[in-house]
Amino acid sequence: MRSYEVLRESVDEIGVKALAGALRLSPALIYKWCQESSQDDPDASGARNPLDRLADIVKATRSTDVVNWLCHEAGGFFVSNPAPPDSDIQTELLMTTQRLVQEFSQLLITVTKSIEDDGEVDAAEADRIRQAWERLKSSAEAFTVACERGLYRTADE
Repeated sequence: MRSYEVLRESVDEIGVKALAGALRLSPALIYKWCQESSQDDPDASGARNPLDRLADIVKATRSTDVVNWLCHEAGGFFVSNPAPPDSDIQTELLMTTQRLVQEFSQLLITVTKSIEDDGEVDAAEADRIRQAWERLKSSAEAFTVACERGLYRTADE
């Protein structure tokens, strides 16, 4: 689906006027976001929407931090698609498994450091725990998807 189509379907759930009011924007701008836009065609009726701009930020920065933040705000988390193994499948499987164990260990270390000084977890410590947890979840999900896709099977299986 294209970004303007995603927006259009989402806006249909609450209505253009309600969204415009919530964002303190004009309904006309919301309508433009929900139409196809083209940088090459100045006569196109649509306008570059926030989804396209977010995609531009990710491409320019080569960082998914803004996507991670948005997913967290939506009650979930972002997991990138796993890349096919470049090396020997068994070596890649072993390295990936070791990485999962290391990230789980890092989460436990983060939790331990958070409570060992005063027996409590403050907001900054909770944020560090969240970051460690997000890294672990992301790696575990990528590993699981790679397994489901058969990336750790030899070609003759």
